[in-house]
This record gives sequence, structure tokens and C-alpha cells, in this order.
Amino acid sequence: MQTTHLGQSSTLPNSPEEAVLDYVPNPRTGRPYLVRFTAPEFTSLCPVTGQPDFAHLVIDYAPEATIVESKSLKLFLGAFRNHRAFHEDCTVGIGERLFAEMKPKWLRIGGYWYPRGGIPIDVFWQSGEPPQGLWLPDQGVPGYRGRG
Repeated sequence: MQTTHLGQSSTLPNSPEEAVLDYVPNPRTGRPYLVRFTAPEFTSLCPVTGQPDFAHLVIDYAPEATIVESKSLKLFLGAFRNHRAFHEDCTVGIGERLFAEMKPKWLRIGGYWYPRGGIPIDVFWQSGEPPQGLWLPDQGVPGYRGRG
């Protein structure tokens, strides 16, 4: 197992493209199980105005041969802080990159974006049908209700 970040001093990458995601061997291959990462304070920038956008991300995946190392994922997600992209691009791009590199059995991401201009935008992507027998809990993020 060779990792770039684990046990090392690491700085926030300048961009998501520069971020290095580390993957380690799955310690429980052959068993269907779900891994969930929740990033309730995800930020990126509006590609038009440069204003900050905020989201609550939930990433669920069923591992195959590898799992993503959490420190490298945290740095990857943090690299979006100065990245200009629409909500859809951020959410789907994170899911697609993790799926392409890690090659899990299945992956889904929910991007629950806080309102800007009075409209919340929720973005969802999954790699396909979940594996048979996999327990899929609700992502637990209620739809935006405002102050009521």
C-alpha cells in the first residue's frame, strides 16, 4: 500500500484536477457492504459570478478491490473551494472520477446545494443499479424547507 497523504503533511491542492486520490486494498473483499462519506460543508465557486456555493454531499459506494483513503478524499473535496463550476458539474464530476479511478461495484452521490437566487438545486448521480443484497440507507438529507 503506497499512499501520498496518509501519515504525511499535505497541503490543499490548487484544483480538483491536481488532487491525488489514494486508494488502498479493500480489507473485506467478497462481502457486500456500503461505505458512506458525508461532506456537510462542501464549497465551490459559481463559474459566472465567482460567489461561493455551498452543498451537503453524500457519497455512497460498494467497494470492489480498493477503497478510497479518507484524507486524500478530504483534500480532493477541499480543492473545489476555489474551483469555478456549476453544481451539476461538481457533483457528477466527483462521482465519475471516484468511479473511474476506484472501480467500485457501485457508487452514488447526492449533492444537496443550498439556495442561491432563491432556488436550491439537488443533483444526484449513480453508476448503475446497486448490487443485489446491498443495504442502501436513505441519504438522510431532507429537502430544503427554508425557515418554515
